[in-house]
Amino acid sequence: MEQQKVIISHNLEQALSESIASCHPDRVFVLTDKTTEKLCLPIVKDYECMKEAASISIESLDTNKTLDAVVHVWSELQRMGATRHSLLINLGGGMVTDLGGFAASTFKRGIHLINIPTTLLSMVDASVGGKTGFNFGGLKNEIGVFRNASAVIIDTVFLKTMDIENLLSGYAEMLKHGLINCELKADGSSQSYNPRMLDELLSFDIENPNLKELSRMVAESIEVKKRIVAEDPLEQGLRKALNLGHTIGHAFESLALQRKPVLHGYAVAWGLICELYLSVAKTGFPTDKMRQVVRFVLDHYSRMPITCDDYPALLELMTHDKKNTGKEINFTLLGNVGDIRINQTATKEEIEEALDFYRES
Repeated sequence: MEQQKVIISHNLEQALSESIASCHPDRVFVLTDKTTEKLCLPIVKDYECMKEAASISIESLDTNKTLDAVVHVWSELQRMGATRHSLLINLGGGMVTDLGGFAASTFKRGIHLINIPTTLLSMVDASVGGKTGFNFGGLKNEIGVFRNASAVIIDTVFLKTMDIENLLSGYAEMLKHGLINCELKADGSSQSYNPRMLDELLSFDIENPNLKELSRMVAESIEVKKRIVAEDPLEQGLRKALNLGHTIGHAFESLALQRKPVLHGYAVAWGLICELYLSVAKTGFPTDKMRQVVRFVLDHYSRMPITCDDYPALLELMTHDKKNTGKEINFTLLGNVGDIRINQTATKEEIEEALDFYRES
């Protein structure tokens, strides 16, 4: 799989025009959800390169990241005459880029695809790395394929449309990138890296952000993910580093889908608490660094209310994680900032201890 082209844009119209031209499409379609249709489509729809683009819209929120929504996108592409040479531009957050990426990858065995992420989460996570998919059977991203977009255009102009909860959701993935930021050895393994990036993230005022500074930090965060994905595009080894916080985080998120859905980044932030606790207990991660991250998460993300009675359901959800081999639950843990330990396992008792720590912190 070719390395993904990521454009940090300071002139959105020029970046989009050049990216469309490079695809030589016969037709251009733009996919939004109801929120980005209202807040973000007006920013680009009058560009000369978008004058003839046909719009497709789906419902907002992760609860609508479903097969029915994929079918709707396929049906609209078919109804409006899309061919194998057409282009789908995904203008939205991670739900839109994931679902639209899957729809584009499978319609007529694959049409051109450009992602324009409009949330912080989709800028630093969902739109980079080639993962596409949708939720199925109550599980996050259960169905999907790897497919890089022709281009990913990052422009922080869209962050002006975001509320603080969605900013924080994306910021959790940036915290993860700060924790796994590493240099790569010749054999593709990691070695510890300067913790400056994490320290800066923990001290940044995300609730009153300086967008110029945030733009620089977003670019740095994307570089961490790009470097890891380039080394391991199909998640056979090092790319599993990007799953830090996600084994337990996805379980939190899936459980919340049965109650009151939560933003992905909030679930990841809570998962980081648990998995850094496991890192301290099993791989020697520094306790003081764990407590700094835990304090930041609790100060900004509150906590999902769970009890011991929820442990069996959470453990059952973890057994469905795509990283697992056989019946063992697979984790990415850390020995230190940037010291990545993939393919770690934990017993039921150890996971329950981590959940206890989460509840009692």
